[in-house]
Amino acid sequence: MSTNKPSSGSLLETLRAQSDAVRGQGDAARRPVEESLLEIDRRLWRAFKWLDEAVAHLEVIKPVVAHEFRAGDVITIASPKFENGFLSFRRKPMGGHDVIEQIEFFYKLTGDKPVTVKVPAAAVNGVESRLNGCQLRFQYRTETDNGQRSGVFTIEPAVVAMIRFVPDYRRQTVEVTMRNVDRFESVALEFQAAAIEEPALEDLVRLIMGQANTFLRRAPLAGIGAARRAPEMAAAEVYRIEKTARPR
Repeated sequence: MSTNKPSSGSLLETLRAQSDAVRGQGDAARRPVEESLLEIDRRLWRAFKWLDEAVAHLEVIKPVVAHEFRAGDVITIASPKFENGFLSFRRKPMGGHDVIEQIEFFYKLTGDKPVTVKVPAAAVNGVESRLNGCQLRFQYRTETDNGQRSGVFTIEPAVVAMIRFVPDYRRQTVEVTMRNVDRFESVALEFQAAAIEEPALEDLVRLIMGQANTFLRRAPLAGIGAARRAPEMAAAEVYRIEKTARPR
């Protein structure tokens, strides 16, 4: 009768080797996904820093912007100046990393002096709705002349614009939403994440300045030719919001 027995560690060593092999396959499969996630995050961070510096220069120069912002027939703000702006970003945990969830860029363009608009009482609600929809600040008073009541709006010729970058890490896209950038409207474009590079950011600043609209042709409208962004898997909503801290 044979007394040969397998060594006591042989089975454990075999299991260890098999589990290491399976773990290695899983790590290899996850690595491209993880690298893609981090690359998108790096691109957005570079975009944040680039735009932040650009805004700092624009605040000093205060250039004239070659746009006309029309709020219906109520007011037209032509060739305002770049006054100021700021950027903020928000992070969230994803795939074991703290990545950028969104970047927001707000800025203000200003005209020369307040504009006074006098309208019949029946038109007051429509004018007020139009001004609020364009985010224009105003003061209101009523006047009576020969028994006719009118509404008088004193409007601050200042445009508040917003640009938001929201990445979809799974689809490797970045949705760029712009409000009041070249007119009193909103538009959303869907970029491939790899397209968020300095040339695109330069075109964005040129669009803001009214020098060219090339940026609008760099990507299709969001939702055109592609499914809308799918909701992300539920996770703990832990955010960190940071703003620029540039000296004024």
